[in-house]
Amino acid sequence: MPQDSARGLGAQRLVRAASVLVLASGLALAGCSDGVSESQTSSAPGELHGSLTIFAAASLTESFTELADIFGSDHPGVTIAPISFDGSTTLATQIGEGAPADVFAAADEATMRTVSGLLDGEPTPFASNSLQIAVQLGNPLAISGLADLSDPDLKVVVCAPHVPCGASAHTLLDRQNIVLTPASEELNVKAVLTKVQLREADAGLVYVSDIAATDSVEGVSIRGADEAKSIYPIGILERSKNPAVAQAFRDFVVSDRGQIVLAQYGFGRP
Repeated sequence: MPQDSARGLGAQRLVRAASVLVLASGLALAGCSDGVSESQTSSAPGELHGSLTIFAAASLTESFTELADIFGSDHPGVTIAPISFDGSTTLATQIGEGAPADVFAAADEATMRTVSGLLDGEPTPFASNSLQIAVQLGNPLAISGLADLSDPDLKVVVCAPHVPCGASAHTLLDRQNIVLTPASEELNVKAVLTKVQLREADAGLVYVSDIAATDSVEGVSIRGADEAKSIYPIGILERSKNPAVAQAFRDFVVSDRGQIVLAQYGFGRP
């Protein structure tokens, strides 16, 4: 691995570890206070009953799977349906067509706005994410930045421009005046990652959290990636059959405990 890539990857891991320690310290202090914190009250066991159906962006697959497991353990009376993970745009379309869901977590605010008329109240920002370049282990092609992806000999995969990860990718490419002809444009970020993992692509533009969740690829940092940072909102559907359960899950996601889990998977604060 080139030294710059190695140093960048190491720095990212240190930042993620530091973020988790800071969040954990804050939670420990809250637990020592005389009062009861919001995160503690939202996770008191045995108080909720019923079902919970979650729609969540594909990039949340690992983190929301863990969050749902913890929430289910805290609330044994709640039955959590298998989470529907897909591209945010695809999920928003399904919601608009009447698909049953209690909670929707999108990968950007623009997509959430497309279902704003179907939400019970305003959505709540709960995480942030930025793009990285996914490359093969060892970075054999020595890819060091976005400009390298314009090489016509490289097979590069990105998200389609109408989905959040694609919109962020096009924003970065346009701002740096980089012309890229992708080998394919996928409907969600996990499809991009999979093509790199299977060596069907030399590189792909994915989220930092996708790199953090796997050891089968490496991430190359992108200069100015925060300029196209995605803010993730979570909203409760107006037609939810269990609004109390949906609200408790949303509160858990934004609580200190939820933020610690998200930080472990590479997500930042909103």
